[in-house]
Amino acid sequence: MNDKSEIVERLTSRLERAAAFRAAAKADATIAEGRQRLRAWQTVRLARSHADLLASRRFGPAATFFLADLYSANDTSARDDQVRTVVPVMTAVLPAWALEIAADAIELDALSEDLDAAMVATLGPRTGNIDAEAYGRAYRKVERRADRERQIELIRHIGQSLERLARQRIAGMTLSLMRKPAQLAGLGDLQEFLERGYAAVRRMGRADEFLDLAIGREQKLLEALFAGDDSLLEEGPEPKAA
Repeated sequence: MNDKSEIVERLTSRLERAAAFRAAAKADATIAEGRQRLRAWQTVRLARSHADLLASRRFGPAATFFLADLYSANDTSARDDQVRTVVPVMTAVLPAWALEIAADAIELDALSEDLDAAMVATLGPRTGNIDAEAYGRAYRKVERRADRERQIELIRHIGQSLERLARQRIAGMTLSLMRKPAQLAGLGDLQEFLERGYAAVRRMGRADEFLDLAIGREQKLLEALFAGDDSLLEEGPEPKAA
């Protein structure tokens, strides 16, 4: 695990990147609308691709957490502004594992904002009428395969980190003890994020099967899109999750 100061530095730099992309989108109403339409379309696509995980008694809470908390059509700037204003006290208030999960989540957010901005610019007027063909064509034109793969890597790392946390008996107590200091430090939203992730992953037990299913599908989709095959964008999953 990295030194706390290194984790906070990574977290801060990614916060600034995400904020810059959101500010640029908000400065232009057309871009802002395009971003929202793209994110809404992608949210629907994710829900369709992982419908069985979302409906699963075991995996449903984790799938909902990953869809709603790690990739959301909603604006997370309020949360990020909250975190940015209290960065100086985060090192003292939060343990290293909590900072690292937060840093991964915010890096994922910043990378998603960056890639979405590129997609909106490439789609242009088609953001008002996105379909699989238009999305796939823009995806390939943007390229940036390494960044797409980094997105998938971050999701796996966050899931694995939350699973390791959920296996520690003392973790739930630690989260409870963190709640009041975090709220007093202005970190209430971040604390709630950690608690939701912990609860979702703890409920399903080992995360390997869930992560292999979800990430395997996203990796397969990435490979298909770069190969020129857009059909998986419109397909649901093969039923596998109980």
